[in-house]
Amino acid sequence: MSTPSNAKAQAQRARDELASALDAIEDRLNVPKRAQELGKQAMNAYEKNPLPFIIGGVAVAVVAVGVLAWAIFGPDDD
Repeated sequence: MSTPSNAKAQAQRARDELASALDAIEDRLNVPKRAQELGKQAMNAYEKNPLPFIIGGVAVAVVAVGVLAWAIFGPDDD
């Protein structure tokens, strides 16, 4: 049979484990914190090698200009 002090100690351990688990879940689901970490990772990657980012930006610009030109000068199917 457990003593009251032993039961209290077990309950406290269970509460501590639950609090730890809830903190871990909250940390994983904290969108602003995750977005900030992702931004920092992107900045570090850009500082190490900006070429892929420049190529990606140019590719997006070319596609945007192409879609705009197609919309303006493309065939009218009225």
